[in-house]
Amino acid sequence: MTIIDFPDTTTLPAALQEALSTHTANIYRMVAHSHGMGLSFLTMADAMLQTNSVPFPLRELAILRVGHVYEAPYELHHHERFARAVGLSEDAIAAAASGRGEGLRPEEAAVLRWTDQILDEHTLRESTRAEALELFSVTQLADFVLTIGFYQLVCNFLNTFGVTTVGEE
Repeated sequence: MTIIDFPDTTTLPAALQEALSTHTANIYRMVAHSHGMGLSFLTMADAMLQTNSVPFPLRELAILRVGHVYEAPYELHHHERFARAVGLSEDAIAAAASGRGEGLRPEEAAVLRWTDQILDEHTLRESTRAEALELFSVTQLADFVLTIGFYQLVCNFLNTFGVTTVGEE
């Protein structure tokens, strides 16, 4: 049961009603409470999935780490499925809970470290940024940081509104 009810879609602006016809997950339905920013949120969510340059498995690993740090079960439910679908190993999925990268591929362990550093320090140290740029292009690093920030926002929203998977297909 959500903490706050979903909005009555018949009272939403027409563009938001139309967007919800293709964005049916509960988070999108709840974001529709924001008439002014809801469409922009949906656009950013689409970009995170469709035009993000970070390789899918590494992106999902970072998203799972954010979900665990923020204790966001809705996010974990969905992104554990996505992580499996893009080939992330069960060991890597499990490691996202602790942030410990022992036994993972070097790039997976690095993504966990970098994600935690951004979450803890709100930036990457100079040495860590240099390390990240050995694996990622500047564009990929930009997308990586934006991904972490976006999913922090998502988790805060999910937790504040008590969004669950109840009623989703």
